[in-house]
Amino acid sequence: MTFGERLTKAVEAHGPLCVGIDPHPSLLDAWGLSRTAEGLERFALTAVEAFGGRVSMVKPQAAFFEACGSRGVAVLERVISELRDSGTLVLVDAKRGDIGSTMAAYAEAYLGDSPLAGDAVTLSPFLGFGSLQPALDTARANGRGVFVLALTSNPEGAEVQRSVAPDGRTVAQTIIDFATARNSGISPCGDVGLVVGATIGETDVDLSGFNGPILAPGFGAQGGSVADLKRLFGPDMRNVFPTSSRDVLRHGPDVSSLVSAVRRVQESL
Repeated sequence: MTFGERLTKAVEAHGPLCVGIDPHPSLLDAWGLSRTAEGLERFALTAVEAFGGRVSMVKPQAAFFEACGSRGVAVLERVISELRDSGTLVLVDAKRGDIGSTMAAYAEAYLGDSPLAGDAVTLSPFLGFGSLQPALDTARANGRGVFVLALTSNPEGAEVQRSVAPDGRTVAQTIIDFATARNSGISPCGDVGLVVGATIGETDVDLSGFNGPILAPGFGAQGGSVADLKRLFGPDMRNVFPTSSRDVLRHGPDVSSLVSAVRRVQESL
């Protein structure tokens, strides 16, 4: 099955919510865990127990695992493995982007046969969309997907993403158009997704022809609401995946409380 087919089935079973696993130091503190690899492991595996098999997609944030060195990366590998064993799609939030053989190595790490490979990975296209070609090819060959940063909600992002290219399009629109072309003709949706922040405010980009999934971080604790999602993406949001991390994770470490928090967010969507 293609990534788009698997994602469509996951949404039919569980709805569009994507839940993040972000072992932020402040959350470790709130859960009464140490800021160590052991605390990280307990946090992450508790989240796996709560989310696995209950949501369409889970997004572990790689940076917080990498911060603990090799032991943290080993925990990330276990998180990916256990989530996939539960039948849950895993989006590794690593935001990789480079050129040539280095991009090819990142592609193998996150989209190939590596233990770090989930079902999809986030990518940064700001060395040029064409620089992502090794990852795009590896993803398609292995039935996996990518989510490419297009229009993010951090204030600094506008300096680049809303800049106007020589042809009159914004940089964000050129990324959207490249992704749209890559997904052309694929059913039920393409394997190249976009990241568009739920709290970007007004947007002047055209997503009407885009045939792929859209990850919308910033939903929940960062202020994004269902109303924001409808305003940004219109009433038909079948391929929009709101992401909630802290708004759900703050209910830990009790697994049943985490499960209840997930259900409340799912119902709100």
